[in-house]
Amino acid sequence: MKKPLGIVLIVIGIIMLIYTGFNYVTTEKVVDIGPIEINAEKNNRVSWPPFVGLVLIVGGVVIIALDRKKGF
Repeated sequence: MKKPLGIVLIVIGIIMLIYTGFNYVTTEKVVDIGPIEINAEKNNRVSWPPFVGLVLIVGGVVIIALDRKKGF
């Protein structure tokens, strides 16, 4: 029953090992004087350490292994 959860955790873990983060862009208002408005784009980075992906992979394998033992 918990096999799909284990598979999802393994897939997410592999993706997190390959891609250790991502960037996104936000627009911020720099100057706002009456009708004059100046905006600036700012790059923001979201990152995580690679061991988080490894922990998810191990967790997924453990869930699948425990589900198989319980099934017998």
